[in-house]
Amino acid sequence: MTRIIAGFAGSLALAVPRSGTRPTSDRVREAVFSALEARDAVDGARVLDLFAGSGALGLEAASRGAAEVVLVERDAGAAGVCRRNAALVEARAPRGAAPRIHVVARSVSAYLESAVGEWDLVLVDPPYELGEAELGAVLAALVPHLAPAATVVVERSTRSPEPAPPDGLELDRSRTYGETAVHLLSAASGA
Repeated sequence: MTRIIAGFAGSLALAVPRSGTRPTSDRVREAVFSALEARDAVDGARVLDLFAGSGALGLEAASRGAAEVVLVERDAGAAGVCRRNAALVEARAPRGAAPRIHVVARSVSAYLESAVGEWDLVLVDPPYELGEAELGAVLAALVPHLAPAATVVVERSTRSPEPAPPDGLELDRSRTYGETAVHLLSAASGA
C-alpha cells in the first residue's frame, strides 16, 4: 500500500496504477523528505514531479506544505490515478490553505519544451529502464526552469550509475536504500 507519510494528509492511502510504475517505498520517501525538510526545500515551494506514476512523491510534498505541485505523467491511466489521488489530498487540506495541484498528461520532454516559470523542487523518478542519455537530456532540459536555489531529486536503481549533472546542476549527495539510489542535486552557482 502506498500512503502519504506526513503533513495534513498523513496516513492517506493512495491508489497506484495497475502496471507500468514502480511506487517509491514509504522508507525511501521518508528519507528523501527528511533530507529535503532539513534543507527547507518543501514548505512554500513550487514542486515539479516528473514521471509521476501515482503522484505519491509530489503529493507528499503537497501534504508537507508545498504551495504548488505539478504531476507530469504521460500514461493516460496513471495520469487518471494522479488526478484521483490529488483530489483526495486536496480534500484533506486545511480550509484556505490547499496547495495548487495540477496533473499534466504529457511526456516529460514535451512538458519541459513548453514549461514556463521556475521550480524550487523537482522530483525525477523515471522508470529504471530509462537510459542514462535520456535521463541526461531530461536534466539538461530542466536547468532553464530551475529557481536559483532549486533542489532536484533523482531516484534510480542502485545498478544505474550516478547521474552526470549537466551544466547548471551539481551533485550534492547520493544515498542507497535497498535497491534504490537517491541522488540530490542543486542548481549550480551562477546557473
